[in-house]
Amino acid sequence: MIKNFSVFYVGNIDLEDVGLDGIPANDRRYKNERLVQSMETAEKAAILMDELGYYALWMAEHHFQREGYECILNVILLSTHLAAKTEKLKFGCGFNIVPMWHPLRLAEDYAMADVLTRGRMIFGVGRGYHSREVETFGSPVIDNDLNRELFEEQIEVILKAFNSESFSHHGKNYSIPAPVPYRGYDLEEITLVPKPVNLPVETWQPIVSGGSIDFIARNGFKGLVALTGEKLVDEVFHRFRDACSENGRGNVLGSNLALGIGF
Repeated sequence: MIKNFSVFYVGNIDLEDVGLDGIPANDRRYKNERLVQSMETAEKAAILMDELGYYALWMAEHHFQREGYECILNVILLSTHLAAKTEKLKFGCGFNIVPMWHPLRLAEDYAMADVLTRGRMIFGVGRGYHSREVETFGSPVIDNDLNRELFEEQIEVILKAFNSESFSHHGKNYSIPAPVPYRGYDLEEITLVPKPVNLPVETWQPIVSGGSIDFIARNGFKGLVALTGEKLVDEVFHRFRDACSENGRGNVLGSNLALGIGF
């Protein structure tokens, strides 16, 4: 049974001349007063959804979108603002593109927002797909293998930060903490301050081609399947159920999954 209904707003402004004969994407360029409309729309949507009893407003993280399609660059910051204007509505990060962050900064920002919103944040992570965004921030996305390798190490760091009193990490991309003297002792571990309100942190990740299913199931995450065909939805739902069963997470079809429907 579907128990919770949410809205996924990617951050588009009101676009004119859309459709097959509309203005091509690369020819669209809007001034700042139009591009900030996405934040006004998110505020109106959040207030209305809160009044109507919706469960969560999900928003996407994107950058440099002068074309007006996806203009919310910091989901965590905007969610904290919207929480002050609502009572019960939760806010989902759909998704924080982890390769564009330092994993500790992402963990810190999410934890602080979860405290300020009194536990109304929902963590979401993605690997990214816009080369203009991810590569500009200095991380790989065109090379899929390097992108996956970086992302999986970042998730390891984030989970250690959330779930350990103190921790260290030494991998290919990160050495945490820095091996330096501090206040008279040699620094060997570090602590995330503050911790999120709700532990373990409920974490969501998109499922696109199905290659991430085992990773999501193994790490205790939940998956989002959206805007795809019926046959693929059926395949993904069954594969995810089997992966969860193999990792001791039960075998109920559809459990720990969200289905996104466009209309």
